Amino acid sequence: SVPRCYLNKQLATVRVLKGDPAELSCTVSKDNVTGTWFKDGLKLTSMDGVVFEKKGLVHKLIINKAEDIHAGKYRFEGGDVKTEASVFVEDPPQVDKVLLKNLTSVPMVAKAGEGVKLRIPFKGRGPIRATWLKDRMELGDDTRIRVDKTDTCTTLSISSCDRRDCGDYKVRLKNDSGVVEINLKLVVTDKPQPPAGPIKIVESSTNNITIQWKPPKDDGGKPVQRYLVERQQVGRNDWETLGETPRSCTSFTTSKVEEEMSYYFRVRAMNAEGASDALESGEVKAAGKASPGAPDSPEIISASRDTITISWKAPRKTGTSQITGYIVQKRKKGTVTWLPVTKVPVKEKKLRVTSLKKGVQYEFRVAAVNAAGTGQPSDPSEPAFARDPTKSPGQVQDLKVSSSDGTSVTLTWNKPEVQDGIDVKGYEVEMRPCSSLSWTKCFTLPAESTSCRVRGLQAGEKLFLRVRALSDSGPGEASELEACAGAAAPVVSPRLLIDDTVKSFLVIKAGSPIRVKIPFEGSPEPVVTWLKDGLPLPSRAAVSTEDGSTQLLLRAADFSDGGTYTVELGNGLGNRETFSFQVQITDIPQPPGAIRLEENVPSTVTVTWDPSASEQWEKNLYYTVLKRESQKGLWHVLGDLIYNNKFTFTRVVPGRDYYFRVVAKNDLGASDPSETVQPWRIWKTKAEFRVKAQKYRGVNQNQPPRFLVPLKPHVVVTGSECHMSCAVGGHPPPKITWYKDSRDLSRDPNYFCTNDFGVCSLVVLGVTKQDEGEYMVEASNEVGRAFSKAFLAIKGTS
Repeated sequence: SVPRCYLNKQLATVRVLKGDPAELSCTVSKDNVTGTWFKDGLKLTSMDGVVFEKKGLVHKLIINKAEDIHAGKYRFEGGDVKTEASVFVEDPPQVDKVLLKNLTSVPMVAKAGEGVKLRIPFKGRGPIRATWLKDRMELGDDTRIRVDKTDTCTTLSISSCDRRDCGDYKVRLKNDSGVVEINLKLVVTDKPQPPAGPIKIVESSTNNITIQWKPPKDDGGKPVQRYLVERQQVGRNDWETLGETPRSCTSFTTSKVEEEMSYYFRVRAMNAEGASDALESGEVKAAGKASPGAPDSPEIISASRDTITISWKAPRKTGTSQITGYIVQKRKKGTVTWLPVTKVPVKEKKLRVTSLKKGVQYEFRVAAVNAAGTGQPSDPSEPAFARDPTKSPGQVQDLKVSSSDGTSVTLTWNKPEVQDGIDVKGYEVEMRPCSSLSWTKCFTLPAESTSCRVRGLQAGEKLFLRVRALSDSGPGEASELEACAGAAAPVVSPRLLIDDTVKSFLVIKAGSPIRVKIPFEGSPEPVVTWLKDGLPLPSRAAVSTEDGSTQLLLRAADFSDGGTYTVELGNGLGNRETFSFQVQITDIPQPPGAIRLEENVPSTVTVTWDPSASEQWEKNLYYTVLKRESQKGLWHVLGDLIYNNKFTFTRVVPGRDYYFRVVAKNDLGASDPSETVQPWRIWKTKAEFRVKAQKYRGVNQNQPPRFLVPLKPHVVVTGSECHMSCAVGGHPPPKITWYKDSRDLSRDPNYFCTNDFGVCSLVVLGVTKQDEGEYMVEASNEVGRAFSKAFLAIKGTS
């Protein structure tokens, strides 16, 4: 809308953006009145860009396109009407809209090692301060980063970017008319980090070696496409390429092995930018003649005060020759050393271990022996006490399948019947396929749990499940049932269920937790990935995903946690969905720095201080200045809402001690104060000044006063200083008197007046809203009088 000022209603000012139209209007009482417009005291008959209109009783002055020359005080006189208003032309920083859309709509992408240059041209009334920020921290020049500014543009240059430079950038342009902020995003792509290690040896036999690794923690900003696997024989220098695997496969099996030969393996991740550094394995030795595989863990059959009887089953892989016996070993629970139980292999698959220490808990393991040697040992048995048997807990009650889907079965049961002296300590859940007789342990649950979900099943797969109660005396008798996984669920594309509880912008106080929970759906169950500024989450972040929702938790936020967080769903079928939200961290400001006091103008004190460290991240920070007149007196506020680091106190009484205090504030509260330690005092002793006036030799004698340079309107910010000046001629030298709203300022200590050979100045110290108004300077001598007026407008800081 067009800024308008109706002079009859005494609206004193109109503010208009540079280039925009503005309108002044005045209504007179009679239609035949011919009105006259004045600007800065001069009659206006014509002016570039200004149109005069009269419609009936309404007289209008229309500015089609406001420029700096249109700022000033306008007056209308016509008939019995005489009124005026001031026009201020605002010119805040501006950036071309097409350029702004191009910069903010699409992230800038650069390759690692390349130089990046972000140039933002702007226009607006100078001086314009340009600030570049990344993740809320102001950027300065260093060995890689350079910030340049001219009167028309600002440029951020990064000589050789890397992945650290990814993130959100902000350009803040500010002048006395306003602020504009531009948000940019920079993505730096690079080759991936090495795959996450260590390389795990899944199998090593005479014919095959299978290795396994984990995806890299950082894919370089582009998806990993494949993995390259190489091998080196111990003792040689050259590496042999074995093959590649797709991104979804993180294991590799090679059959190019020789018996008892040792190898090193290495894996590289590859994306569109190239191959990562290699993740290398330790020495891996291929097996010789086929020795037996490892048996299953031994089972505890019985126990007494000094004996424990165990049994086991033959290993699934017997090797190339018949098993001739078994090596049995024992160890005390909590130790690492295994000790042989017998000196020669045991032929039976059962052994009564004697000479044990009463009350001690033991573990056992077994290794099969054939002609090729001793095979791999089994996993340890469950720990068992050497003590006389006690009653085992009874069977669990009402074991049943409560629900199932295409990939899982949920079991529920009730606790065993209560028996004297027997406390259930937990439950053990085991499973076996219908095609096998071997049981596999699924879970060990606490006593409070009476349900569990067995995952990772195939649709329609049948299996047997059993549950037994556990106590200090050992496991109870198992309850068993047959179960079947349900039919495969239909494919449902992954979808994040975003509602009003999930915010796209969060403001978190430092030290408080960040907790974001997002529900989702999809079948098969999607894989959830969280990122911060395009990179994996910091190690402090905890992510939990269960029952159709995923949660991000950081227990105590700090300023490094601010940024863009992204949650991504994928189902392995190419379907993906993402959601991003911003997190801003704020806090009560830190105290200002050291305070300095100076007497720049007589009978005043200028208080300056080092900025609070919080200015780097808090754009709404301001300061309050307080003073007291004794070491134990009350503090009184001198100035508030101060957005710079300077304040001038004008009502200083000579001979009195003053103490000053500065506090930083924002929306959350106030910092601890910064205070002066020593008192400030202006001594009463008056210095004697002697000014020897030069002899004035004027050519034009007895001239009335005239203004060589008139007063000009001013717009200043609250708390700053305002200097108003003009130049006066005349002989004899005129007497100068300053007025505000017709009030003589000669004896007002809030104003400082000077007259240096016709150059007259008025200094308003520590401007407040009450200082706004019309100022007039009067020059008079015995020949005549002259006046010059100007309007002072006060605006709050942004």
